[in-house]
Amino acid sequence: MQKRRLFSLTSVIVRLSIAWLIFLALSFVTAKERPPNIVLILADDLGYGDLGCFGQKVLKTPRLDTMAKEGIKLTQFYAGCTVCAPSRSVLLTGKHMGRTVVRGNSTKPIVIKPRQHTLASVLKKAGYATACVGKW
Repeated sequence: MQKRRLFSLTSVIVRLSIAWLIFLALSFVTAKERPPNIVLILADDLGYGDLGCFGQKVLKTPRLDTMAKEGIKLTQFYAGCTVCAPSRSVLLTGKHMGRTVVRGNSTKPIVIKPRQHTLASVLKKAGYATACVGKW
């Protein structure tokens, strides 16, 4: 009787241990990796060689240089328009300048239609928290 009780207790412990290990293994397998952070900077009148990470020797840009070193540095790009508001609209909507509602820098409020897909709305659907900081 004593052996039987010990065996059943051991059996329960072994079964619980196996169940726990399976649970842990499955949780690691099904756990989603956290997506990478995205910091997109659009600056007016900033030339290709104006940052340290692109070769600037005089002006110091240590934070941006560190971000470029630890992340992805884009080297093949162009402006969507020659003025800032339409260029920002092109970037946010993914539309060609001829298809975006923003045609120039204006003193009037710039409105993108609420149902318009934007870079932010696509990232939100992918689980990102988004923010737009600075000027339009």
